[in-house]
Amino acid sequence: MRSVPVWLVPATGTLLATLVGLDTAQPWRDELATWSAATRGIAGLIRLAGTIDAAAGPYYLLMHAWLTVAGDSVPALRLPSALAMAAAAGLTAVLGQRLWDTRVGILAGLLFAVLPGTSRYGQEARPYALASALAVLSTLLLVDALRRPARRRWLGYAAATTALGLTHLVALTLLAAHAVAVLTASRAVRAGGRGDGSSDGEQRQPPPPGRVLRWWFAALLPVAATVVPLALTARGQRARQLAWVDAARPGDLAALAGGVAQSSMVGGVLLGLAALGAARAGRRGLLPVSCVLAPVLLLFLAGLVVPLWVPRYLVFVVPFGCLLAGAALASARLPAALAVVALTGLLGLPDQAALRRTHEWPRSATVDYRAVAEIVASDRQPGDAVVYSPRDSWLFLDLGLRYHLGGRAPQDVLLVEGQEGRGDLWAAECDRPAECLAGVDRVWLVLAGRRSDPLAAVPGAKGDALRDRFAVARVWPRPGITLALLTRRG
Repeated sequence: MRSVPVWLVPATGTLLATLVGLDTAQPWRDELATWSAATRGIAGLIRLAGTIDAAAGPYYLLMHAWLTVAGDSVPALRLPSALAMAAAAGLTAVLGQRLWDTRVGILAGLLFAVLPGTSRYGQEARPYALASALAVLSTLLLVDALRRPARRRWLGYAAATTALGLTHLVALTLLAAHAVAVLTASRAVRAGGRGDGSSDGEQRQPPPPGRVLRWWFAALLPVAATVVPLALTARGQRARQLAWVDAARPGDLAALAGGVAQSSMVGGVLLGLAALGAARAGRRGLLPVSCVLAPVLLLFLAGLVVPLWVPRYLVFVVPFGCLLAGAALASARLPAALAVVALTGLLGLPDQAALRRTHEWPRSATVDYRAVAEIVASDRQPGDAVVYSPRDSWLFLDLGLRYHLGGRAPQDVLLVEGQEGRGDLWAAECDRPAECLAGVDRVWLVLAGRRSDPLAAVPGAKGDALRDRFAVARVWPRPGITLALLTRRG
């Protein structure tokens, strides 16, 4: 095993875990937003970034290029995240080896592989898996640059950190932890030490103390030049993009471990092991401890004032928690340590199975777009129309049906301007629905929630037009959604 690279087993294990059931759970609303954005043209992506989703714009551009080659099937949508999570596991193992030794690296990577949250976000077409990989890569390159300063290493760190900010703005809170590492290294150089917490015994001539800070600040210049304009644009969209987010509360901190691990029990085990590892690690644990605490505390404090606290935004700190847990496990004999990793995986099996049924959180909020699409596909007739209510919600009823039906979708008779034309995630409808429904004999009515009386649940002029001209022929209630077939009266 000594000839096997430290990253190979954790990366392979993570990839296998994320590929199992990759396409079992249907895309949920956030993934539908990714699909809607990534399948637009470049001009449409630019319009979208200017109205509501600038923060995810670079990720959408990346996915646009990927889907152009791979197609938009569920596995194709999610494969980049699975590969990114595998990379995150491998990089975590390498960072553990740099800071401690090979045993810590492998145990940390394996623990990361068995977490339900790793599979959850490795099977989601959103930027969190990529941000996790880039967060570890940026930190690893910083450690290497502090150990062996060279221009190419600082350039690599600058490139990785820029990519991190473009992928996930919140992940740049990691720079607070990096600042701690840089200041610690600078003070250690003044004291005549190395200050990087690494485990090898090589002796190198340390750089002048002030040069470490200057190199770090210079590396952050391209980060600022690239990310600040994006952050300013995203800040102007916050009220619209995050209108659903509540202010942070003290209890949110206690629930964070379970949220990012996607299992309260597994999150508790990880938190306990990480705390034990932090207590035992000493100076070597300063960087991973900072990489966990700084982003969590900064986002929580900001969330007390501005609604920003969303647990999944902090998924990128999980690898650093696994590093600390790996350090704790490494103090035991290897069979015992591996047994703890295996037990953690077993504890998470119910959650692993559940997340492969649905990606909604909480899982009780599942919307079964696929079931509705299958009913429409089997019973639709030429000339059928489809109507959605509501059209402007975050459930994206129209996107869900379009994704599963493709060109088999009934005519959207009320549509006057699509999402790409508007430059956001919602479509505009006809303001005279009675006229737009003229000549239609059958309507598939798609409603959010469970509705016993579908026609009564449609508000406004759209509801009046449907009630005046159509009667309910049949209703199919499904999780989170109701489908009704309406036929013209008489």
